[in-house]
Amino acid sequence: MKGKNGVRPHGFLRGAAILTAGVLVVKVLGAVFKIPLNWIIQEDGMGYFTTAYSFYSPIYSLATAGFPIAISRMVSAGIARGRFREVRQVHRVSVFLFLLTGLLGTALMLLGAGWYVEAVGNPGALPAMVLLAPSILFSCLSAIYRGYYEGLRNMTPTAVSQILEALCRLGLGLFGSFWVLQTAQEEYAALGTVFGQEASSWEQARAVALPWAAAGAVAGVTAGAAVSFLFLLLRHKLRGDGLGKESLTASPAPRKARSTAARLLKTALPIGLGAVAVNIAGLVDTTFLQGRVGEILVQRPGPLLEMYRGMIPDYNLQHMETIPNFLFGCYANAHTLFMVIPAVTQAFGVSALPNVTTAWASGNPRRLKGSMETVLRMTSLFSLPAGIGLAVLAGPLSSLLFGSGGAAPIVARVLPVMAAGAVFASMSTPLQSMLQAVGRADIPVKLLAAALLLKTFLSYWLTGIPELNIMGAAIGTLACYLFMMVGSLIALCRATGLVPRQVFWKPLAAAALCGAAAWGCQRFLENLLPGHSVITLVSVSVAAVFYAVCLVFMGLLKSEEIARLPGGQKILKILEKRPESE
Repeated sequence: MKGKNGVRPHGFLRGAAILTAGVLVVKVLGAVFKIPLNWIIQEDGMGYFTTAYSFYSPIYSLATAGFPIAISRMVSAGIARGRFREVRQVHRVSVFLFLLTGLLGTALMLLGAGWYVEAVGNPGALPAMVLLAPSILFSCLSAIYRGYYEGLRNMTPTAVSQILEALCRLGLGLFGSFWVLQTAQEEYAALGTVFGQEASSWEQARAVALPWAAAGAVAGVTAGAAVSFLFLLLRHKLRGDGLGKESLTASPAPRKARSTAARLLKTALPIGLGAVAVNIAGLVDTTFLQGRVGEILVQRPGPLLEMYRGMIPDYNLQHMETIPNFLFGCYANAHTLFMVIPAVTQAFGVSALPNVTTAWASGNPRRLKGSMETVLRMTSLFSLPAGIGLAVLAGPLSSLLFGSGGAAPIVARVLPVMAAGAVFASMSTPLQSMLQAVGRADIPVKLLAAALLLKTFLSYWLTGIPELNIMGAAIGTLACYLFMMVGSLIALCRATGLVPRQVFWKPLAAAALCGAAAWGCQRFLENLLPGHSVITLVSVSVAAVFYAVCLVFMGLLKSEEIARLPGGQKILKILEKRPESE
C-alpha cells in the first residue's frame, strides 16, 4: 500500500527479503560464471583475472561505495521529515557528483594499470585491467539510482539491475574467454602461432592466450555494468520515483544545491574510505601473496613444493616464475566462495539503513533496539550455518566446483580458515551500516584502518613462511574481520546505549547442528557411494532441511518477523504451533 506521499516503501524484512533474493540470484549467476570460467582459463587465467580485480576494487569502492549509502540515508531522512523537494534535489546533485567520480576512477585505473602489473610481477593481467576500467563509470551511474531507490525503501530496482548485470556478465564473459581460447587454438593448429607469436607447444600457446582470455571474461563484466545502468535510467524515466505532486507542492523548499552536495560529500567520504580499506585488503593479498611466494621459490622452495607435490601442473613446475600466479589463482577460487556469504548479508545492511535511520531520528529506543536485534539475528541465521557448512565440506565442495585436479586440494586447505573469516565479515557489514545510520560513519573508517594494518602485517609476515604461504593470507583475512566485527559491535552498543540480546547463541547452536548433519551425511554417503560428486549436493540439501527444522523448534524466528516477509502469512499458517523465541 502506498504512503501518503505516493511512495510504496518496503519494511526492513520485506526489503531485506527482496535484496537477499536478488543477491542470491546474483551469487548463483556469479558462481555459474566463475566456476565455468575457472574450467575454461583454469588457475593461471584466474590469477590474471583476479589481479585485475584487486586493483579495480579499491578504485571502484572509492568511486561508488560511499555515495549510495549517503544518498539512501539523506533520502530516507528527507522522507521521514516530509522534505520531498529536498529528496529530489539529492538525486539531481548526485548525478553530477557520480559522473565526475566515475570519469576520474576510470582514468585512474587506465593510468595506473601498467605500473601496477609491473609492481606485482604479473604483466599478463594488463589486458584485463584495461577492459575493466570503463565499468567504473557505468557502476557509478548505476549507484545513483540504487542509492536513491533504497532510500525510498524500494529495493526492487537494485535487485533487478543486479540480476541483469550478472546475466550479461555470465553470458558475454564466458563467451569472450571461450572465443579467445578457441581462436588461439585454431591459429596454433594452422600456423603454429598465437596472435602472431610463435609457440613450440599447445601448452606454451595457451599460456600466451590466457591473458587475453581473462580480458575476454572482463569484457562481459564491463558490458553488464553498462546494461545495469541503462535499465535503471530507463526505469526512472518511464516510471519515476513515486513522489506525489501534492506532497512535493506542500514540501518545504530544499537547501541550496551546494549545501546538499557538501552534506553528500561529508557523509560519503568516510564510508567510501572505509570501503576502500576493505578492498585494499584484497590488494594486499594480490601484492604480498605473489611477491612473497616468489621470494620463497628463490630462497627456500623445498617445503612449498613438497606441500603441493602432485598438485602443481607440470607446465608451472617447468616455468617456476608462473607458480605465484597459479597459487594466487587457487587462493582466488577460495576467496570466491568466501565472498558469497558477506555479499548476501550486505543486503541486510542496505535494507536496514533507512529503517535504523528512521528509528534513530524518531528518538524511540525500543524501536531502535528492535531494528538492531532483527538485523543481527537475521544475519546470524544466514552467515553461521553457511560458514560452518563451507568449512566442514571444504574438500568435497572444492572438488565439486573446481574439478578433481591438483588445484582443488589446495583450495580445500585454505577454505576452512576463509569460511570462519566469512562469518565475521558477514556480521561486520550490517554493523557498519547501523553505525552509519546512527550518525557515526567515522567509526567504521577508524576500525577498518586498524584492521587493514593488522591484515597487512599478518599477510606479509605469514605468506613469507614456506610452510604457510597462501594460508598466511587466509589467516590475515580471518584476523582482520574478527577485529572488525568485535570492534563494530562494541562501538554500536556505546553509540546507542543499547545492547542487543539473544541474537548469536541460539543461531550458533542451530548452525553447529546443521554443520554436524552435513558432515555426518557426507561421511555416511562416501562409504556407500565413494567418488560420486552428487553426494555433496545431497549432504548440503539434508543439512538445509535439518537447519530449517532447528529454526522451527528452537523458535528462532518471531511471528511478526515472518508475517512481514513476502508470503509470510502462508508460512505462519503452516507454523501455527511453532514455539516463539523469548
